[in-house]
Amino acid sequence: MVQQSGSDKHELQTRWIYAIPIINRYIHRIGLSDILSSRMGGGGIVPNTSCLMIMLRNILMEREPVYGMGKWVSSIEPSLLGITANQTDHVNDDRMGRTLDMLFDVDRGSMLVEIVKNVIEKFGIGMDEFHNDSTTVTFSGNYEDADGTDKRGKGTAEITYGHNKDHRPDLKQLLWTLTVSSDHSVPVHYMALDGNTQDTRTHIDTWNFLRDLSGRSDFIYVADSKLCSKDNMKYINENHGKFITVLPATRSETSWFHEYIQDHRVDWKDAFIRRRSKGDIEFRVFDSPIPSSEGFRIVWVWSSQKEDLDSHTRDRKIKESVSKLESIESSLQRRHMKKQRIVEKAEEAIKGVPFIRYEIREEQVETFRKSGRGRPSARSTYRKIEMPVYHMSWAMDKYAVEKDSRSDGIFPLITNCMDAEASDVLSRYKYQPMLEKRYEQLKTVYGVMPVLFKSITRIEGFLFVYFIAMIIQSLIERDVRIAMVNSGIKSIPLYPEERECPSPTCYRIFSAFDNMQVHHLISNGEETERFYTDISDVQKLILSLLSISEEEFRPE
Repeated sequence: MVQQSGSDKHELQTRWIYAIPIINRYIHRIGLSDILSSRMGGGGIVPNTSCLMIMLRNILMEREPVYGMGKWVSSIEPSLLGITANQTDHVNDDRMGRTLDMLFDVDRGSMLVEIVKNVIEKFGIGMDEFHNDSTTVTFSGNYEDADGTDKRGKGTAEITYGHNKDHRPDLKQLLWTLTVSSDHSVPVHYMALDGNTQDTRTHIDTWNFLRDLSGRSDFIYVADSKLCSKDNMKYINENHGKFITVLPATRSETSWFHEYIQDHRVDWKDAFIRRRSKGDIEFRVFDSPIPSSEGFRIVWVWSSQKEDLDSHTRDRKIKESVSKLESIESSLQRRHMKKQRIVEKAEEAIKGVPFIRYEIREEQVETFRKSGRGRPSARSTYRKIEMPVYHMSWAMDKYAVEKDSRSDGIFPLITNCMDAEASDVLSRYKYQPMLEKRYEQLKTVYGVMPVLFKSITRIEGFLFVYFIAMIIQSLIERDVRIAMVNSGIKSIPLYPEERECPSPTCYRIFSAFDNMQVHHLISNGEETERFYTDISDVQKLILSLLSISEEEFRPE
C-alpha cells in the first residue's frame, strides 16, 4: 500500500521489501526466469514469466487469493518483482488466470525436469535416497470442468470423490504425490492425479522418473505401505533398485510374527535413541526369521513411544467397551429387551476389543395379570405369568490382554536392502516424517488454494507453481541449517519474544524481514531521496548464513 503525507508538492511513498530479495536470489540461482521465458515468451504489457514469478513470490510470502494479487503487488517495491511502476496496474486476477492457462499449454513435464536438474546441479542435492508420500487436495463445489477429459489436446486430472486424507469423504479431491530427496527434504517430483487414483499405482511411474533424473537405479526409494505390492516391489528389484516400506498389518507375515513372539525369545538389538524435550524415544530392531512371500527381508522395529501408545489405546478401548456394557446393563433394569437384541448390542460394544468376555443370565420373574375385562374388584381373578429378565456380567480376559501386550510397540518394514544393518534400514525409513512436514506446510503454513480456480487447466498450472515454491523454501531452509552447522551456531532468535529457534523454517526466516520497507520522498513529482529500514542483527546473521549482501535490501 502507498502511504502519502505532506502537501501537493511533497509526498512520501512507502512500499514493502519483506524477504523478497532472498527469494529473488534463489530464483536467479535456479535460472527460473530463463527456463520459463524460453517456453512462455510474450504476454503483453506484463510478460507471462513476470506474472508467474509474481505469483511464486506471493505464494511464499503472503499466500493472497488470486483476486487479491493486484492489491498486494501495488504495495511492493516494483523493481523487486521484476516490473515497473507503470506495469503494476496491469497485474490482476484475470491476467494471472490467463497466465496459468498458458502454463498449462506448455510442456510442463520437460520444464519440471530442467528445473529440478538445475537445482540438483547448482545446489549439490544428494541423489542416494528419495522419499515419497501422497495427500489429497480437497475441493468444495461441483467443478464440472474437471471431469478428466482432454483440454486443448492435453490430458487433465479429474476432481472427484476418493479416499480423502483430510477426513472429508463428502468433498471432491485431487491426489497429490510428492517425492523429496533425503538431502534436507528438497522436492524433486510431484504428480497431480485423479481424486480416486489408488496410491499403489503411482510408484512405478515415480520410480522411473527418479531413475531418469538421477541417471542411476541403485538409489533407495522409501514410501508408505502402498508401495508394498508384489508388482511394485518386483519391478524395483528387477530393475536393480532399492526400496524400504511398511509391511501392512493384513499380510500373513505380520500375523505369523505376532504368534511367533508368544513362545519365542526375540533378540532385540538397540538401534538408536531420539532425544526430545518431551522425552526420549528408544528404538530396537530384529530381523524376522522368515522372509516375505516374495523373498524380501523383513525388519521388525520396536519403539518405546509406540509401546506407550499401543498400551494406552488398548486401555482406552477397554474402558469405552466396559462403559457401553454398563449402559446396556442399566437399560435392562428399566425396560424389557429381547435376548437377541441384547447380544447384538453387546457384540457392538466390544467390537474390535477381544479382551472382554460377557455373559447374559436369564431369570424368570413371576407377575400376575387380571383375567378378563373391566376394573379390578373383590371378585376379580388373576393368572400368574413368568417373564424372562436378563442380566449381564463381564470379565477381563487377562490372557488375551497379556498376549496382545507382547506386540506393543512393534511394526514391520520390508526391504530388498539385504546387506544393510537393520538399524540403518530403520533410520532411513524414519526420515519419512520430514516429508510429512512438507505436507503440513502445504495444508497450513503455505495454504495451497487451487480451490479458488474453477478451471482445471488453471488449477494444474497453479499446482506447478506451488511445487516450485516448495523447492525454493526447502533450499532456503537447507542453506541456513547447513551454514549454522558449519558456523557452530546452535539456534537463531526467530520465535516471538526473541526465543531461540534451533531449526529455522522458511516461514520463520521470512517473518524476520516483515518490517523491511523503502520510503520514496517525492518533491514536485520527482524522487529526491530514498530511505530504507535499518537491517537488524538477526537479519544480518540470516543474510550472512545465506551469503546474501545487505545491498540486496536497498533496491534502486
